[in-house]
Amino acid sequence: MSADGRDPGAAAPFDWNRAEPAPGERLPRPGGQQPPAGGEPPSGGLLLLSGGQQPPPGGQPPSGGQQRPPGGLVADAWSAAPAEGEAWLPFDRGARPVEVLDETLRDGIQGVSTVNPSRALKIELLHAMASVGVDVVNLGMPATGPRQFDDACLLAREIVASRLPLGLTAAARTLAADVEEVARVAERTGAPIMVYAFIGSSPIRHFVEGWGPDFLARSVDEAGRAAAAAGLPFCLVAEDATRSPPDMLRTLFRAAVDAGAARLCLCDTTGHVTPPGVEALVAFARRELGALGATGIELDWHGHNDRGLGLAAALWAVASGVERVHATALGVGERTGNTCLELLVDNLGRLGARPPVPRERLAAYCAAASRALAWPVAPDHPIAGALSRRG
Repeated sequence: MSADGRDPGAAAPFDWNRAEPAPGERLPRPGGQQPPAGGEPPSGGLLLLSGGQQPPPGGQPPSGGQQRPPGGLVADAWSAAPAEGEAWLPFDRGARPVEVLDETLRDGIQGVSTVNPSRALKIELLHAMASVGVDVVNLGMPATGPRQFDDACLLAREIVASRLPLGLTAAARTLAADVEEVARVAERTGAPIMVYAFIGSSPIRHFVEGWGPDFLARSVDEAGRAAAAAGLPFCLVAEDATRSPPDMLRTLFRAAVDAGAARLCLCDTTGHVTPPGVEALVAFARRELGALGATGIELDWHGHNDRGLGLAAALWAVASGVERVHATALGVGERTGNTCLELLVDNLGRLGARPPVPRERLAAYCAAASRALAWPVAPDHPIAGALSRRG
């Protein structure tokens, strides 16, 4: 026990990577197959195509029921390739593409190695965001100080004056005072801004802070009431959701629904989750919102890159059905950074989840971000690196 009587064992995180979605909630696999309860794919670790067929080496789907040649590394390497008309994951979003929220000017500049850009460079970066199809931008956290408040006002005015096709959000803690600062920005600029109010949901945060479920529910209610009083839509951001137990998330989700939240954001704050964990967590959130009669609440995904899985997790979140995914230019942010926005946009375009964006435009976005953040573009960056652009 700690000196104040708290049990350190209560700080042990829950691991969504080891959780299984209910059978009906698993993502569709090629040919309609589902992995068994243990999470292992069928056929010796290989997902089967429809009818159990496998393409031969060379990647062409079999015809006339022909089976792939048995054994061998090459045959195994191609055994999981989808046949024509099939896909590993349901990326096709139909008439409504998944939205991308650019966190560069909020979470991105919280990294100790990045800088808070000048206002002129922030405006340049805003226009670059619009040029690559970013849907929503986070203006920052106005409650953190006069500079942050003034910059949020400046950016909101620029978006309105230049008619940039960017939705606006701003960050706040689940405190009425923080939400009221976002409301002041909206009032001064005449811009509609969604409040993204965050609170830690994992056991280790609750142990350190001495928080309990009642405190969390009261905090969410306070933020929701403040947003409603200002006439602003509200998103509850479940910080560290990927290490939070189901009961705690249920408490937060219910509080968010009761507070009138329009969205819920699931956060992988420490870059902890693997793609199966993403699938399990998103399925759980959908199920719980359905049980609360709140199927109209949309889901965001916000991920970090501590294990190098930020992009993979974001893509899996999209395939799992979230409506909005967050990222930063060049992947900047705390510790090892956030999901890399230009790579996310490029891959989502290739997968049919969003309209494709020319790579030249994405490279220009990277250059604008590099100037604004004083952050070098790595030579091997897949889109903007000097090595990748040769030839």
